[in-house]
Amino acid sequence: MKASLAKEVNRIVGLILLSVAAALAVGHIWPLVVGLLGYIIWSTRQLFGLYSWLVRDDHTEPPDSIGLWGEFYTRLEHLFQKERRAQENLQGIIHRAQQSVNALEDVVILIDQHGYLEYWNQAAARYMGFNARQDLGQPLTNLVRHPKFTEYLSKGDFREALEIPSPVDDNRILQFRITEFGVGEQLMMARDVTRIHHLEQMRKDFVANVSHELKTPLTVLKGYLETLLDTVPEEQSRLRRALTQMDNQSNRMEALVSDLLLLARLEGTNADNLSQAVPVHGMLKRMRENALAISADKGHSIELDVPEEARLIANPAELESAFGNLITNAVKYPPAGGQIRIHWWQDERGAHLAVSDNGVGIDPAHIPRLTERFYRPDNSRVTETGGTGLGLAIVKHVMIRHNGKLEIKSQLGKGSVFTCHFPAERLVSKPTAVAGGVILLNTPP
Repeated sequence: MKASLAKEVNRIVGLILLSVAAALAVGHIWPLVVGLLGYIIWSTRQLFGLYSWLVRDDHTEPPDSIGLWGEFYTRLEHLFQKERRAQENLQGIIHRAQQSVNALEDVVILIDQHGYLEYWNQAAARYMGFNARQDLGQPLTNLVRHPKFTEYLSKGDFREALEIPSPVDDNRILQFRITEFGVGEQLMMARDVTRIHHLEQMRKDFVANVSHELKTPLTVLKGYLETLLDTVPEEQSRLRRALTQMDNQSNRMEALVSDLLLLARLEGTNADNLSQAVPVHGMLKRMRENALAISADKGHSIELDVPEEARLIANPAELESAFGNLITNAVKYPPAGGQIRIHWWQDERGAHLAVSDNGVGIDPAHIPRLTERFYRPDNSRVTETGGTGLGLAIVKHVMIRHNGKLEIKSQLGKGSVFTCHFPAERLVSKPTAVAGGVILLNTPP
């Protein structure tokens, strides 16, 4: 490039010297003017040639030229060829990536920052019914109109997956997960979980049916055991001890069946129309009195910190079951002389109930599994406490039905805190009537 520039400079200097010599020979300046004007015209033609070459779609054949312009054309041609090869490689990578994504059985959808469809694979066309001619660039909510899906997108909390029927087949269940990237862009993936959903439904139906069938024979057994205990003389201590143990175990089994039936109902039915404002203070006060009676021999101190005006839009029976399980656990597991606190507060995020104790605590490694059915960090306490292992699972499902969540914090040797978080829309502002201890609202706030 430097050599070409030097040649061009020498060419210009030579032209000027030649024009000056001609001007001196004829005694006039016109040869110099004509020489410079000719060079300017030649350079202008080169610029127009460059422009015509650049506006073409293909830059394969540059114009013929000499000197610096010829070198310039050659360098530009090499750059265009390099860019074209890079574009071809990139296009090949994109094509292979699209082929790989299209080969997936899972749905893959790209959504831009405005919520419009940008790209989807063949599985999305098959399971979602998308049409490339009509749906490209359309809002996703216009094509998937399920209320749960719309609510899922509006909340913006994608930590948990969403399961809804396919827009084109109600018998096919899809599980959606959304990952955010870039500036407001989203990658949505969905997979067919119909088989898993059917298996889970079969399990739920089996548990519900077995629990229901066990309820009648258990009632009969308990009746006979109570009758025998009333008729057996005090002198027959061994027989009375055996009957007492049988009665205790039948009571435990009855509680287990009741919890299984409740859990099956919570899992298998839709949430009721929760249009009741429940007086939380009165409910928790009764639970505290029951807990004091249960823990009388342990000397527990139970503090109730709940405002009298605390109310929550909820299902009273489900709410009582969830709160009752938390308070019962707080009484069962801490050692004698433990301190238990029931605390209720409200803020801009909603309502919160915390049940805390200063007991032995739970290893944090067990916390993610505490809400599983029958999961226990310490199996040695099963016989001692007499629990069913379903209490926290019931609490979890009640919170899900109330659009809330259960938070568990615990440290070994320092106690545990179980907190129920309810969204702000379940707060009560203006009650209108009172009936049977439950405040009825005409419309939710």
